[in-house]
Amino acid sequence: MSVCLFESVFFDLDGTLVDTAPDLAGAANKMRLDRLLPMINKDNYRPHASSGARGLLSIAFGITPEHRDFKILQEEFLRNYENEIHVESKFFEGIDELLTLLDDEKIPWGIITNKHSRYTKRLVKSIGLDKRTNVIVSGDTTPHAKPHPDPILFATKLARVNPETSIYIGDDKRDIEAGQAAGMKTMAAAYGYWPNNVPPNEWGADYIVKTPSDIKAILFS
Repeated sequence: MSVCLFESVFFDLDGTLVDTAPDLAGAANKMRLDRLLPMINKDNYRPHASSGARGLLSIAFGITPEHRDFKILQEEFLRNYENEIHVESKFFEGIDELLTLLDDEKIPWGIITNKHSRYTKRLVKSIGLDKRTNVIVSGDTTPHAKPHPDPILFATKLARVNPETSIYIGDDKRDIEAGQAAGMKTMAAAYGYWPNNVPPNEWGADYIVKTPSDIKAILFS
């Protein structure tokens, strides 16, 4: 096995490490069922999963945060999601093996997500990552969320590694912008939830991968 090209590796959570779209869609569909509305195909929600309640509610009810009822619906959606946060969510194929390889090679790795800590901690513990990762930084850990570099710089400080010798992997343009602003190399996970209007090849990432197996090939090339 070749040596890892980077001192440490950091990942986004939703759409990069874990496929959470089915449970996010389930939370929105429960709201529709409670109103005697038909469920929407979960694939319709998938491209909007990284946008959280804002994206899911736009598909479920066609509303934006400016709508007068948005806050009430958002709270209901989040309750639904918290109650069933790990029903269908699972690692993307190849991710568990990749993390095991990083562990075996003693490469520090961490999670940097815009998901609020209330949900991050619950999901990470349920899926078994809480005792494996070196660092977990959520959307409310620092004063600013991605695309601001604060979460990434805070994560590298906690992990005691240098941003310049590390890499950040994510499925959203905000991830790439945050990583670049922090001085990291960046990798776009094109298998994730990116919106169709801005393809990964336009994000300016150093690398683009179509599968988690491609991540391994680049890290240990």
